[in-house]
Amino acid sequence: MIPPAWQVENRKPRVLLIDDDSDITDSVEFAMTGQGYEVRVAHDGNEGIAMAETIAPDLIICDMMMPKRSGFMVLERLSQTLLHPVRIIMCTGNDGERHREYASMMGVSEYITKPFVMDSLLDIAKRLLNEPLPDLHR
Repeated sequence: MIPPAWQVENRKPRVLLIDDDSDITDSVEFAMTGQGYEVRVAHDGNEGIAMAETIAPDLIICDMMMPKRSGFMVLERLSQTLLHPVRIIMCTGNDGERHREYASMMGVSEYITKPFVMDSLLDIAKRLLNEPLPDLHR
């Protein structure tokens, strides 16, 4: 296990929020910035992939249903291209068990349903950002 990159590099944690609902992105960005996180927002799956590949986020919060590329398609692509481990929270209005199971198979750390309590999301993010990560080079 390795410590999170943001701790090693002595910087703010980078959070990538991928969601097409501006009400959600605005409120989550405001709350997370208030907690001291550096937050970047992508409004569709393609934009999310491009940002993830350039900013090396410490945490990704991803919606499931989005235009251009679904959350699952985003995760499939990132599992092939990201060179570092990253914690992922899938945030969706779909509470189906099959979707939860597939999300888990795709490496999703937490699966939360909309609407959600902001404090719960912040608590989950804080916990995940402070957990050691698996060493992918072993």
